[in-house]
This record gives sequence, structure tokens and C-alpha cells, in this order.
Amino acid sequence: MAYDFQVTVDCAHPHDLADWWAEALGWSVEPSDEAFIRRMVAEGQATEEDTTTHRGVLVWRLGTGIRHPESGRRILFQRVPEPKTVKNRVHLDVYVGDQREAEAARLVGMGAKELFRGQQGPYKWITLADPEGNELCLQ
Repeated sequence: MAYDFQVTVDCAHPHDLADWWAEALGWSVEPSDEAFIRRMVAEGQATEEDTTTHRGVLVWRLGTGIRHPESGRRILFQRVPEPKTVKNRVHLDVYVGDQREAEAARLVGMGAKELFRGQQGPYKWITLADPEGNELCLQ
């Protein structure tokens, strides 16, 4: 049996980080359903404290997702109270082919930090950290 899944990234600022990753990957931030959020608050299913605004739009405070434009694959960004303190045990490998250097420069220009350059046989990669320190590899 095959299962569907999403990747979830713990972070301090989920909406800002989702914006960053959507731009980095060419994916789309999921639109907020403000009417649904307002209805959930009005019905007592949520509170005003469960919401915030991001770029002038009412959103859920604890997180948001981004989606691949064709496959619909999803990455969820969820707020957690503690900061990142150690290396990720899971990270994304982004396959960019011969654009590795250009993509690394673009992402560093967007706030990423280069951490490491590696090679195993013919395989090369650049390990970066997103603006909150989550690792990713460009291959």
C-alpha cells in the first residue's frame, strides 16, 4: 500500500518561512480562506488568538503550507516555541542540475547561509540553511 505524505517544518515564523520556500522552490503559498477562519472564530471553534495577519491577510497563527504547482505535494510550516538548536535529522534535497552555483547564489541572496560543499564520486552538493537555520542541499 502506498501512502500520501507531507513534509512539516517546525519554525518560529511559519508565514515568512513559507514565503521564502515558495519563492526558493517556485511553489505557491496556499491561499488563506479568511471567511472560513472568521466563521470558525464566530462559532467558537477557534479564538482571535489563533489568528494573525500576514501581508494584510487573516491567517491561522500556527502555520501555513506551500504546494507544488503540478503535483500538489505539500510542505507545512508550523510554529513551535523553541528555536532550532541542532542539525536537522531530515532535510530537503533540491535537484537543480547544472544550476547549482546560480541557485546557491540566488538563495544566499534571499537570506540562506552556505554551510558546506560536498562530493562523493561524481555527485556534488551544496548544503545551505534557510533563514531559520533549516538545512537543504542543492544537488
